[in-house]
Amino acid sequence: MTKELNLGYFKNRLQERYESIQENQEARKRDSAPVELDQARVGRLSRMDAMQQQAMSQASARLVEIEQQRIRTALNRIKSGEYGYCILCDEKIAEKRLNFDPSLLTCISCAQEAEKD
Repeated sequence: MTKELNLGYFKNRLQERYESIQENQEARKRDSAPVELDQARVGRLSRMDAMQQQAMSQASARLVEIEQQRIRTALNRIKSGEYGYCILCDEKIAEKRLNFDPSLLTCISCAQEAEKD
């Protein structure tokens, strides 16, 4: 499988996405900073809005961390020669599926089976 896939292409896509995520993390850190609770300076609705924005930013940061981990795992699998094979059943992952998202670790069959559970 690894001979059939253009590993350099997938490696570049994964690295570019990882670097893009890293660049955007500074903005996310500012958005998830603690909310000022000084009632004299900020009205109740403004504070609630700020707290909601903070919670959304924190949830987004958790999703980004998960994506970063998937990318690191995929890059490690490229290095080890395991890239392109499902981590659950060890069958080939379709190239079209990897083109959609190079960090995917499971074949379509295992992904569908996991969704049923």
